[in-house]
Amino acid sequence: MKCTPLKVLPEIKLIRREVHKDARGYFLETFHADRYASFGIPARFVQDNRSLSVRNVIRGLHYQLKKPQGKLIEVAEGSVFDVAVDIRRGSSTFGRWESVVLSADNFDQLYIPAGFAHGICVLSERAVVVYKCTDYYDTDDERGIAWNDPLFGIDWPVAHPILSEKDGKNPFLADIPDEDLPVYRGL
Repeated sequence: MKCTPLKVLPEIKLIRREVHKDARGYFLETFHADRYASFGIPARFVQDNRSLSVRNVIRGLHYQLKKPQGKLIEVAEGSVFDVAVDIRRGSSTFGRWESVVLSADNFDQLYIPAGFAHGICVLSERAVVVYKCTDYYDTDDERGIAWNDPLFGIDWPVAHPILSEKDGKNPFLADIPDEDLPVYRGL
């Protein structure tokens, strides 16, 4: 297993797992608390989620303010363009983003700490995304930022995505009051 901090946002970590393949199929460890803790990834996850989406769907950019969620993300079927944006007031990387392709074929995981906005774009006919969260989902605490915010300039792999009604109404970052953004707390 290898854990690599991303270049632009080093708090976000890409986990490459050891996959044991043979004629029967494969086996891999999806989570090991002590090993992940040694990478700086919390051992306490309180909720697991699974979503199914079709090609060209963008989900996000989402975050929770009072109950921020760190997320350990992987793809069980298909592939996605996974994006994290630093929206923490006071962070030296505020407004910067990174992306990776997660797929059922590469077996990679991405850890995104609390305080970052997160989104995915489905690259395959359909994708099943599975992720662990460090806090519970709270519908009243969920916030969103427009997927196409020009401040970020995210190079999404689709020009005309399929969006939920709610995501289609997400504001640009410049229109979000400071008190509705997380605060950088240091490393």
